Order: sequence, then structure tokens, then C-alpha cells
Amino acid sequence: MNILITGGAGFIGSTLADRLLKDGHIVTVVDNFNDYYSKELKIKNIQHNLSNEKYILYEEDIRNKAAIKNILKNNNIEVVIHIAALAGVRASIERPEEFVDVNVNGTKIILDSMIECNIKKLVFASSSSVYGNCEAKIFSENITNLQQISPYAKTKYQCEELIKTYFQLYNLSAVCLRLFTVFGPRQRPDLAIRKFIEQIKKDEPIIMYGDGTMSRDYTYIDDVINGFVSAIEYENSLFEIINIGSGSPVNLLKLVNIIEKCLDKKAIIKQVATQKGDVQKTYADIAKAKSLLNYTPKKDFEEGIRTFIDWLETSNCFYKDM
Repeated sequence: MNILITGGAGFIGSTLADRLLKDGHIVTVVDNFNDYYSKELKIKNIQHNLSNEKYILYEEDIRNKAAIKNILKNNNIEVVIHIAALAGVRASIERPEEFVDVNVNGTKIILDSMIECNIKKLVFASSSSVYGNCEAKIFSENITNLQQISPYAKTKYQCEELIKTYFQLYNLSAVCLRLFTVFGPRQRPDLAIRKFIEQIKKDEPIIMYGDGTMSRDYTYIDDVINGFVSAIEYENSLFEIINIGSGSPVNLLKLVNIIEKCLDKKAIIKQVATQKGDVQKTYADIAKAKSLLNYTPKKDFEEGIRTFIDWLETSNCFYKDM
């Protein structure tokens, strides 16, 4: 198939592009290489594909509708994987208008362009942050009292609602994947696991927000990519929201302990108050993913940390952009 990935030079998008190319698809990538983190790192993510005749790259903003429509038409796109978004809870609190513009209005432009080009299949990268400080022990897709506590989370939820409306209006086929804290090779340098690994390696203090009991459902990148591939192939219903997680939350203290074990080094911990917008826990109910997508996470958390550290060492990516 001819598949478009927005945000395709980033962590998840570039890894997905590699998998789709390996599977024989033609991959078109749109990325505006914004300065949230180093453009050099994003180029490094995709450098090996630039000479591949089945890989096409456009440096473009998803809010440029004319350009997006031309890309869809000129490349005979059949499926859109929409990952591009402004990320970061704290950044969204500081710049909410920009997050609404890029994430919500950008998604609307993608949807409008798809409808005008008669493209009917969308896979959207949503986020576990839409659950917010949910009171449920485990987060299932049928929970209705969602408690978003950051503009970023709210924009992801608004995108889901917008996509659902387009499904109802235009018979658009869409799968929204609620991703739970993805980690592994190519992870963004601002995210906790990568920061902790690099700071412990350099004997620098790490910042621990709260008392260490905050927990996340960490999901290894290869498992997430398997979820995307299954979502592309899914045809049994026109609209679904599906969690993609590990189903095994890890608290902050255990995360640090595992990194210490893998590096054989002790962390220097600086404990500070929990920040606004940070949820206390995430915990994915993955029963729906198992049922509809035949999704089963395969990577043990500690094994994933070891693989990530090996990648940082062998790819010469330690100490970058800190």
C-alpha cells in the first residue's frame, strides 16, 4: 500500500516507517522538523531510508492544507497514519493556544484533506493522557468520566472526538490508538527514561517528582509498532478507540532501581514536588487490543531498558541534546 505518516521523522513515526518499508509498503513521510528537540536527531532517525525509492520525505507542516492535499494526491495515498503533534504536558500549560492550533486544527486539516482526496482509512496516535486522573484502577476504553488535566491531554481527546464526527459524517474508517508511555531506541531526549539513563551514566542528579509512587504503563516501541500495523490491517468496524500499553505499570522508584541495575550505577536523586499536569498513574486495559488487533506485548520492561541502553551506546547517542 501507499501509506502516509505524519510526524514520520520522530521516535514512533520513523520506527513505524522502517517496519512498513520492511513489509513492502511505499511510505511517504511528512514532518516539519520543529525545534522541540534537535533536527539532527530526527535526520539521524531517517537517514538510512533517504536513498530508498519506496521512501518519500516532505518537510512540511500539517496545517498547510494545500501542501497536504497535493502530497495525498501525488502519492496515491491509501492510508494515513497521523502521529504529528506538539508534545509535552508542561509545554502545553505554557502555550495552550499553540497546542490547540497544531494538534486540533492540524488534525482537522488532515481529515478535510483526506475526505477531499477520497481517502477513507486513518490510524491516529492518541494518548493515555486523555484518561487524566481517572479514579478507575485500570483504564479501559469504555470509561466515560475522563479527567484530562493538561491542554495536551485535552487536545488529544478533542482529536478523538473530531475523528469520530468525521466517521459519522463521511463514513471514514478510523482507529484511534491510545498509546501508553512509549520507550525504546530513538525515544525523545526530553522523556524521563532517556533522561534518567543519561544523567545516571554521567553521575548527574535526576529529578524525581513526588514521592516515587507515581506509576506509568511503559510500553516498548516494538510492541507499539505491532499495534499500528494491526490497526492498519483492521477492517471489522469503521471506528474504534483502542489502548496500546503493556498492562503492567511500573512506579518511579522501581524505574530508577531497574536503570541503576542495568547501568550498575547508583542514581543521585533530587526529590521535588509533583508538577501541574502530571497524572498519578496510568494503567492500560489491553483486553480490547488483544481481541480486535491480536495485540500481545512481548517485551519485558527490564529487557526493554537493557535494549535501549545498548542502543544508546552502540548508536553513539549518549549525551546528546541534554
